[in-house]
Amino acid sequence: MASQSKYLHGYTSREQQRLYEQARMVENIIFNTIDYSETDQLLEIGCGVGAMSEILLRRFPHLTLTGIDYQTEQVDQASSFLKNVPYATDRYTIRQMDAMDMDFESSTFDAAFICWVLEHVSDPLRVLTEARRVLKPGSQVVITEVLNSTFFVEPYSPNVLQYWMRFNDFQYDHGGDPFVGAKLGNLLQAAGYNRIETTIKTFHLDNRNPAKRASMIRFWTDLLMSGLPQLTEAGYVSEEIAEQVNTEMRTVAKSPSAVFYYSFVQAKAYTT
Repeated sequence: MASQSKYLHGYTSREQQRLYEQARMVENIIFNTIDYSETDQLLEIGCGVGAMSEILLRRFPHLTLTGIDYQTEQVDQASSFLKNVPYATDRYTIRQMDAMDMDFESSTFDAAFICWVLEHVSDPLRVLTEARRVLKPGSQVVITEVLNSTFFVEPYSPNVLQYWMRFNDFQYDHGGDPFVGAKLGNLLQAAGYNRIETTIKTFHLDNRNPAKRASMIRFWTDLLMSGLPQLTEAGYVSEEIAEQVNTEMRTVAKSPSAVFYYSFVQAKAYTT
């Protein structure tokens, strides 16, 4: 990750495990249109705990991955995790680094991968500009980012939605951008990329897939509560609202006609 906003979720072992679960849950929808088959040297900006790094190394067994992250806690965890992945042996490097000022020569990498990162950085344009510098001419960057205004659950849960917007307010007020997915086209154009494409990807889970819906509702409840300590400490939410959120999410989980909806944005672009 780059020089970042205050990270709402923290760096506990429980949060790190949540990131591995998140990567597994979203793998198919994120990677179903990503092709790094012609990539030898891949740069992953904001590798975090190595959850997406493992997927990249597994799906594209020919490439070598360099992952960078701003937080030493995440770098240490990623290194520890990947050293126990047999197919990752001798195929990756994890480094602590600021993505706004990377310690790489220009035109070093064949492609770049950025996932759930720009929402947490103070200057996403600078990250994308620096990424273009270290990519070779004609290289592809793939970016997946949040659009948090799209979240909805049925039965209607007003306290959940109120809490979620305060969650996003905290991130925005502390230098992040929970709506950056909608801005990727503009950011990539401003950073000098070409052939820019954006795609909306959606989780729309209802009675057609009850098992996946149940898993997502459980996961999202954990995600909401992961921010509670900082939100309450900073005065953004009260413990009473948190209790109501838990009650409403339990109601959603038990409802025979529950709906979970969330959309995010994936962008692809090239350096020339």
